[in-house]
Amino acid sequence: MSVNAELVALMGPQLEVLLPVLDEKSRRLALGAVALAAGDGGIGAVAKVTGASWQTVADGAAELASGRVAPEGRVRRPGAGRPKLADRDPGLVPALVALVEDSSRGDPQSPLVWTTKSAKKLSDELAAQGHACSPQTAWRLLHEQGFSTQANAKVTEGRRHPDRDAQFRYIAAQAKEHLAAGQPVISVDARKKEQVGEYAQAGREWRPKGDPVRVRDHSSGDEQGGHAIPYGIYDVGADTGFVNVGTDHNTAALAVESIRRWWTLTGKDACPAAGRLLVCCDAGGSSGWRNRAWKAGLADLARETGLEITCCHFPPGTSKWNKIEHRLFSQITLAWRGRPLTSHDVIINTIGAVTTATGLTVTAVLDGNRYPAGTQISDEQMTDLERCLLTRHRFHGDWNYTLQPAPVMPPRPPVPPVLTPAAAASAALAPVMAALASPELTGLSRQDLADLAASLELSHGAAREQRLHLERGHSRRARTGPAAPFKYPLETQLLAAICHHRPGMPYTHIAALTGARYSTIIPASRAIASLPGTAHPALTPGPVRLRTPADLRHYAATAGITIPDPPPRGRLRR
Repeated sequence: MSVNAELVALMGPQLEVLLPVLDEKSRRLALGAVALAAGDGGIGAVAKVTGASWQTVADGAAELASGRVAPEGRVRRPGAGRPKLADRDPGLVPALVALVEDSSRGDPQSPLVWTTKSAKKLSDELAAQGHACSPQTAWRLLHEQGFSTQANAKVTEGRRHPDRDAQFRYIAAQAKEHLAAGQPVISVDARKKEQVGEYAQAGREWRPKGDPVRVRDHSSGDEQGGHAIPYGIYDVGADTGFVNVGTDHNTAALAVESIRRWWTLTGKDACPAAGRLLVCCDAGGSSGWRNRAWKAGLADLARETGLEITCCHFPPGTSKWNKIEHRLFSQITLAWRGRPLTSHDVIINTIGAVTTATGLTVTAVLDGNRYPAGTQISDEQMTDLERCLLTRHRFHGDWNYTLQPAPVMPPRPPVPPVLTPAAAASAALAPVMAALASPELTGLSRQDLADLAASLELSHGAAREQRLHLERGHSRRARTGPAAPFKYPLETQLLAAICHHRPGMPYTHIAALTGARYSTIIPASRAIASLPGTAHPALTPGPVRLRTPADLRHYAATAGITIPDPPPRGRLRR
């Protein structure tokens, strides 16, 4: 039977309307149905009229003729199409993963360790190993294996100071105490220097399509435009910001002047009854804890304002925890994203317009003063400052200190009383023994330590008298010669024994701490440990082993304990 040309001609326009709205399966079957109805030669005729592939029409006709139509939910029968490369080449995926993982670990033998791991380079290397793979296939397989292109994550911190967490807790306690008392707490820092002029700023802003803001194609300095140094003050209690935009150098003088302007323009009105001020700042920079000019400037500010200014520095390497970074500076960065800072007025107005849904408001002023770099504070000036105005806190006085508004003259030292040699030695030894008797070092409260010494007093005295009687060969007699040498009391001997048994300090170092002779401290400590009733936890190994006086002093400092220098050597009478 020849082809029914009339049927094909009639169905051609109808198929042109119908085919675009059908999926692949329905389109294939519709073309095959018309081809079967047209008779012999219908496949070619339908393909010519509709412009479809001859193979597509033939496949549709064959499916209808055999009854093997693709099941519901599928466009093609199972098994149609080429098998995937990963199925044909089982070694492809392991080779691809090995390339990526080796270069991720930094294996020096990996062929891609020193190059970019693009899909093109990965596919080329796979082809060199005998695995045919296109860049698109390499990209798809990597995603299927759970890989993705990722930027570096800034989470690895540098060297941590051992007192880092303790300093965080100390700053939090200081801030809580000041806020509870109605005293202002501010967080201060300087942003990076910004060039003023038609320079590109990071970020994007809404603009008509194809009409970006034109800026310079390089960032070399412009002497006419100058630069800007935004120094910020964030009031923690009031949730307000103040930015003093300097135009010279980022020095301690700029930092202090910024705080002065904040206090004059906004701070004293917000806290009219304030008598103290807490300043939280970074460990380095213009307001660093080593910067003498910063301390001298704060002392002048305290004198001018009548405020007692306490300064607490964040530990080194922790500036990102300063509240001003994520409460104020982050909002400023959002405010001028994609906006060239063409003038100082643009900078001031942009910063002053910063607000947040939580109520943050910002005041910005321009500071055109000169702040020359290289200002030096002499040793004599610093000594006077330390003596009259600056009081270092007990915990990390280098990071935490208070500046008084008026000089505090040190009290006149009292006239020391005339003491006997034994009494003088005992008085000199008292501060050391008081520090060593701290519960953090002995594991006992001071009362428990006193009770333990009292319980050993009788047996210790009896053992000593018996030992002296055997050494003399006769009973005690009245002394007629010079005064008896200084005798270490029982409490001191007990502390020496605890220092040896609990943290494991050698006797030579214990003798150096107490000012005793090595030959004196050993028998004294051993005599204590040999007394009946001394099977006490304080005389057993403790949780921390300290081998040197430096180890002991550092461990004590973490608990806020200062161990003074040892007194002049005395002689322990046995």
